[in-house]
Parts: sequence; structure tokens; C-alpha cells
Amino acid sequence: MDLKTVTREHEGFLEDRKSRFLAHLVPIEIFERRLEELRREHRKANHIVTAHRRLLDDGRIEESGKDDGEPAGTSGMPTLRVLQGAHLINCAVLVVRYFGGTKLGGGGLARAYSGAAQDAISRAELIPFRKMGTRTVRADFASSSELERRIELLGVTVVARDYTEDGVQLTVEGPEEVLATL
Repeated sequence: MDLKTVTREHEGFLEDRKSRFLAHLVPIEIFERRLEELRREHRKANHIVTAHRRLLDDGRIEESGKDDGEPAGTSGMPTLRVLQGAHLINCAVLVVRYFGGTKLGGGGLARAYSGAAQDAISRAELIPFRKMGTRTVRADFASSSELERRIELLGVTVVARDYTEDGVQLTVEGPEEVLATL
């Protein structure tokens, strides 16, 4: 299974019986901040349902779906299932709902929330997910320029350069599978 992610926010929309559902697909790093902003921007909204998936350092996936006052299981979990089905990781969907006056029922809510999330995903620029890591490599002075050239060709980033009596020690950051070749 090839995981995907996003690097910026994407929006989607769905309307059902005058209820409006505004979906925001965001990178996990801005999830909490964006939730606070949406609560301030949409004070009159009835609900802001969230779902997220995050890869933990130990390789497990943390995920959740929150109903935010909607009937249990009708919004957060269907939205989370859309993230799972799209193989998305390290991102979240926040769906703002404005009630239109007509109750949608459990099935209608599930379809509306998942439909809004699906619309945001369909508009998104999905990129392959690559687990990033950091590694320290060393070289003597004679080999340091060759090491720097290899690092540049691999497309990893040097985050620290420390010179010692014996040579240079580089701390590099990049995709784990690329770092393993150093």
C-alpha cells in the first residue's frame, strides 16, 4: 500500500437539503491551529467534525474521528474511513457544518460528511508519503568532498556540519530509504 499525504490545505464542499458542509484537508502539522481558526471563523456553524491519521515514530498509525456533537458514528468515523480509503497519512480533514433546517438522519449525515471529505481529497495535490529521518555520517578530510557530492546527488539536506581533528561529521536529513544508502 503506497501512502500519500498533502503539503498544503485543500478545500471541498457539499450541500444536502440546505445543510452546507465545508471540508478542509490539511497537513497534520497545522491541524490543531487550523481547528482553532475555523472555530473562530465559523462561530455560527453547528459542528466542526474532524478526522486525522498520523504515523508515529514506532511505525504505528494514530487515527481518530470526532463527531463534535453529531449522533455517535455518523460523522467522524465516516470521514476517517475516507482518509483510510485514500491511503492518506499525516493529514487531517475538518468539516464545518451549517444546519439547513432539515434533519438528514444517520445515513444522510454519513454520506454528507464523507462526501465533503472526498471532494476535498479529489481537489488535492496528493504526493507520495516518504518517512523522513536524520543520520550522522563521517569522513576524513580527503574524502569529505566526495561525501558532500554524494549527499547533493541523493537530494538530502545537510542540517549540521562539524569539523573535528580527523575530518568532518555531517548530520543529514531526508527520506529514510535514501539515508540508508549513505
